[in-house]
Amino acid sequence: MENSEKTEVVLLACGSFNPITNMHLRLFELAKDYMNGTGKYKVIKGIISPVGDAYKKKGLISACHRVIMAELATKNSKWIEVDTWESLQKEWTETAKVLRHHQEKLEASICDPQQNSPVLEKPGRKRKWAEQKQDFSEKKSLEQTKTKGVPKVKLLCGADFLESFGVPNLWKSEDITKILGDHGLICITRAGNDAQKFIYESDVLWKHQNNIHLVNEWITNDISSTKIRRALRRGQSIRYLVPDLVQEYIEKHNLYSSESEERNVGVVLAPLQRNTTEVKA
Repeated sequence: MENSEKTEVVLLACGSFNPITNMHLRLFELAKDYMNGTGKYKVIKGIISPVGDAYKKKGLISACHRVIMAELATKNSKWIEVDTWESLQKEWTETAKVLRHHQEKLEASICDPQQNSPVLEKPGRKRKWAEQKQDFSEKKSLEQTKTKGVPKVKLLCGADFLESFGVPNLWKSEDITKILGDHGLICITRAGNDAQKFIYESDVLWKHQNNIHLVNEWITNDISSTKIRRALRRGQSIRYLVPDLVQEYIEKHNLYSSESEERNVGVVLAPLQRNTTEVKA
């Protein structure tokens, strides 16, 4: 299949990134290899979107630090970038809305004629001709964009994220439908995670199974942010588990300790609080 016939894809990973690890970066590489390998898709970009402080997860340090660490981790990447929009929101923002934001941002950047450089000409008939020429060029560009299609933003996650769809009040059913129906999911699975069975047991996941891509992680890696924080609390080395620049930043600012792990203790997680309140109402 020619590149022009392939659907361009942007991979979006939402999460705490508390801190970002080498495994987070590996998810992007695994997903890119898989999607490109199907012959139907071409991954053009990866986006890391750290959650805002209003998420209220236990042990969640300031978004400012988490964003900087993510930027340091992707400093040498040619295709993965960090977006701060979600982290800057005053209230917790649903993943479905974050996906929609990035999809609309893509569409605006590709379809907005204002993005084109203006044609400068002398006054008079030449200027009028130049304006007509520019209008024609813009229309032609828009037609080509519609023909080619706007890149699709798809959510990148691990198997634990997929299984969280089954946690009561953590997700709105309509949000799950929007995520799967309007965007799609690329889920990196490990041995022992029966993601296919979980999809079978969920009516909504089963309905959208063709838009859920399961990618097997054959070279297993059990790194997690939780284990990184635990090692740091115990004074153990985290070298080679996170990018060197991230390790240096953590040590410089003494980010993780027993005290930081107690942050938000006793506070209800933002989605649980919001969705439970709406159910009662």
